[in-house]
Amino acid sequence: MNSSSGQNGQTYVRYRDSFSMAIAKNVTIVLLGISINYLNGTFIYTFRKHQVFHHNPRYILFIHLVVNDMIQLTTAITLFVCSYVFYTINTFLCCFILAFAIITSLNSPLNLAAMAVECYIAVCFPLQHPQLCNIKKIYIVIACVWALSLLSFLPDIFYLAATEPARFFTPVLCEPVMLFRNPIIVKKREVTYSVYFVSVWLVLIYTYIQIFLVAKSAKKQQIDAKKARNTIMLHSFQLLLWMSTYMFSPVQKLILTLFPRLYVHFIFVWYILLQILPRFLCPMVYGLRDVMFREYLKKHLSCSATPKVSVHGR
Repeated sequence: MNSSSGQNGQTYVRYRDSFSMAIAKNVTIVLLGISINYLNGTFIYTFRKHQVFHHNPRYILFIHLVVNDMIQLTTAITLFVCSYVFYTINTFLCCFILAFAIITSLNSPLNLAAMAVECYIAVCFPLQHPQLCNIKKIYIVIACVWALSLLSFLPDIFYLAATEPARFFTPVLCEPVMLFRNPIIVKKREVTYSVYFVSVWLVLIYTYIQIFLVAKSAKKQQIDAKKARNTIMLHSFQLLLWMSTYMFSPVQKLILTLFPRLYVHFIFVWYILLQILPRFLCPMVYGLRDVMFREYLKKHLSCSATPKVSVHGR
């Protein structure tokens, strides 16, 4: 059993797992992480081995999402294991690890929005697609995604360093809610996340409606439009999973207050739903559903001859 202080000086009692339960949970998380990263690694290898993917913005955005998810999952698992092995770690090291975990988490919905816009342009403006979604512009979009995420999180670290420099040399339970307790930072983070997710939702809704209208008006584009609509619907499902992180802090406080003995089990289940499941869905949704990527992946796995595939698979 351990006690820790949350925001506003409120103290919570935390019950820790037994040794055998802790081993079981950590082994489960690590094995799931290795399996998902191995799957993602096969997509990255397939992408790198075949030049046909390097000139298609759809696959560049997809592989960026895969790499981003691998970084996010690895750092999240590191934090999970550290919470059991060390319980608290140095604040400076915590900030370093959290930077990768939070920035890559923010990258994911922004990348989904970019993929939805690319689908929208490909279906609604096929003639303008080569100019609007050329490789140079796609890399600029990726750079902007990283810049927005960095600007959203780095000021929190700078503010912490300026106002509480002594904390950088003390151990801390490495969770954002425990590290950034200043009300200003908390409010800024809530507003920033809300703006990001509302913006992404508006993009997904708008692109879905426009693609739906195109599918009704142009029969010859119905197949491509239907696939694009399904892809955006899957974007929305993933975004719903990521938006569940908004509920983590209030639910965390409620569980700690009312059911402290259940807290460690709650964290484990929540972690799998919010960290593991979305990263498992990403390669399954975008990689295995895509005809061309799936065929090249089969070639890589079976070492067969180069397959003949359609370049319009999605």
